[in-house]
Amino acid sequence: MNNNRISELDWLRVILILAVFLHHVLMPFNGDGWHIMNAQSSKLLDDIMVYFEQFRLPILFFIAGVGSVLLLRKVHPYQFLHDKFLRLFVPLLIGVLIVVPPQGYIEDIAKYDSFLQAFPKLALKFDSNHLWFIEYLVVFSLLAVPFHLFLESQWASSLKEFLEWLSDTSCGLFGLVLVLIILRVGLKLYFPDNGHGIDNLSSSLFYLFFFAAGMICIQSQKVWLSLEKYRRKNFTWLLVSSFIFYGYYYSPDLSEYLSLQTRWSIWWFVCCLVAWSALLTLLGYAQRHLTTTPKWLKLSNELIFPFYIFHQTVIVVVGYHVISLPISLTYKAMILAISAFFITAAICLLVIYPFNLTRRFFGLKPRRSNVSDGIAYNKAVRRPARET
Repeated sequence: MNNNRISELDWLRVILILAVFLHHVLMPFNGDGWHIMNAQSSKLLDDIMVYFEQFRLPILFFIAGVGSVLLLRKVHPYQFLHDKFLRLFVPLLIGVLIVVPPQGYIEDIAKYDSFLQAFPKLALKFDSNHLWFIEYLVVFSLLAVPFHLFLESQWASSLKEFLEWLSDTSCGLFGLVLVLIILRVGLKLYFPDNGHGIDNLSSSLFYLFFFAAGMICIQSQKVWLSLEKYRRKNFTWLLVSSFIFYGYYYSPDLSEYLSLQTRWSIWWFVCCLVAWSALLTLLGYAQRHLTTTPKWLKLSNELIFPFYIFHQTVIVVVGYHVISLPISLTYKAMILAISAFFITAAICLLVIYPFNLTRRFFGLKPRRSNVSDGIAYNKAVRRPARET
């Protein structure tokens, strides 16, 4: 399988992280009980947000799985783990100790005289907060090494052949949603908690499925290109899944007829339908239309990781002051979105990007190696050749 830079993943990574940013900007206004909450909330906003939160992070884990395979193809597993230690574990540790504490302080600001007083206690809590995403990636990267060895072995040939056959059937790769549903609904029976601790297997194994799916799909040119080939079919599945999702979401009270466990199982079922069909659809249309990586997108891809690390803390701190303004919910959301974006972007561009020390702390390679790393990356990550 030939490799060129996979531009659609560059685009999707940036788009989805910005979608996560927008989601957190709107959290104070949807009535869902976040770190900070506006006095007024919008039910319509909550109804829209609940849909998009089904697939943003799963697709990001899928992209991370693809990236793991591409890196493991060009470096020794030891180098891979060393790279992930520097670019994931170190930023996670720094983030937990420095970036996350201000959120805890704002959430319980009445309990403390000052942030300096609260900081030691909050830092030593080692609360990953929104950085659970990176915590998962650290663990998944450890698992990626043996799984990649399996995928490169003859033992995985039957799996590859099955996926290639499935990609040409009437249901296509959407049929794999059955595996996801069994995994999600089954594990929720034993791990019903919605927390994102790595030990909550109903959460961690759900996202691991997408990470592993990314590692598997990139193994076969036929499977990868089928995402574009059958993009319209997958879009149809997404429309059907979305109709079922909101049909159940807005259904009348079913407590007289169904137990609480059954109602939750149906909910996880419809969520899986949307998550998997959205993944297939977005990857297919991105392959079709997002075929180049301009210079600004390369820079955005480099800075999107520290942007993710800082964005929620900036939103919470700025939002704490914005929600007290005597203006409408719409204007508050707009002010928070614009101010939080530019403050977070300024931190990335002016504090993280120019200095090797801060680059290392937040997952970027030292500037002296940018040119050589860029050449190596472009050689290692190549787009699959189009079928004629």
